[in-house]
Amino acid sequence: MIKKLLSILLISLCLYESVRCFTKDDLLSEKVEQLTEWSLKKPVIRLNFEKFKHFVKSAPRNYTIVVMLTALDARRECQICKPANEEYQIVAQSWRYSAQFSNKLFFAMVDFDEASDVFKMLNTASAPQFILFGRKGKPKPADHLDLPRVGFAAEQIAKWINDRAEINIKVFRPPNYSGLLLVILLVFMIGGLLYVKRNNLEFLYNKTTWSLIVIGSILIFISGQMWNQIRGPPLVHRNPQTGQIGFFAGGHGYQFIAETYIVYMIYGSIVAGMIFLNEAPKYINDNIKKRDADNFQTSTVMSVGGCAMVIFFFSMILSIFRSKYHGYPYSLLL
Repeated sequence: MIKKLLSILLISLCLYESVRCFTKDDLLSEKVEQLTEWSLKKPVIRLNFEKFKHFVKSAPRNYTIVVMLTALDARRECQICKPANEEYQIVAQSWRYSAQFSNKLFFAMVDFDEASDVFKMLNTASAPQFILFGRKGKPKPADHLDLPRVGFAAEQIAKWINDRAEINIKVFRPPNYSGLLLVILLVFMIGGLLYVKRNNLEFLYNKTTWSLIVIGSILIFISGQMWNQIRGPPLVHRNPQTGQIGFFAGGHGYQFIAETYIVYMIYGSIVAGMIFLNEAPKYINDNIKKRDADNFQTSTVMSVGGCAMVIFFFSMILSIFRSKYHGYPYSLLL
């Protein structure tokens, strides 16, 4: 009798484990199938609180899912949430339409106004954030993208995913024809100017004119004006908690429009200082020959002022560089 009871108990346990494993595998299959179906429709899956608990937090999970916490509503005044979302969409689309696309990786998004409980569950109130949930366990500190340090450019997000999940994503950006149109417009403008001034082209041989054009073009590129045209960042950032306005974006992967204008003026001041230093010796030599004390003093002021401008404004641009590239060891004055 005891042997029969033990046999029945053993069979019952085996059946229970079989049913439990079957249910677990069936649940996992259902989750993967549903996520794949959503990903084929839209590369980034929008999750509410229930979907987040079911597909992200609860087991079983044999896939990696990257979740962006954001607040896209304009009332939230999250200036960088929109550009961060655009970069995130580029990464998700690059994965969706790549030859390596599979059900090993999914991209999801949680908006604060759609699932504020998710923010409470994760004990956070800041946005945007990028968190990678691996196949097992809870996210580690390295599974949170360090936005202040690396920024949120699509290439940085893809590199971070590759480092954490060993899944390589080649980023494909949509073509942007604004630069080509700008060049065509510029060519037409220059052609029209030459046509109007066809009888008076002496200005083409003016060294100062060409110097200003070249210097202005270089300052436009090194200050990030072309980056603004491509990415369309906001003018400044306003902190939603304190209302404080920030002119400089944290990290080297992003910038604001006001920041590029400030950098433009600083670089321009350095150039002006170098021009003073370059021109001052010429005036000094001429004034020595003419024995003009007043002009000699003016030339001296030019050289000293130019040197001071170069040192001060170079120190300022170096300080800005250090604030964006954390850990940079060198500084000067500031």
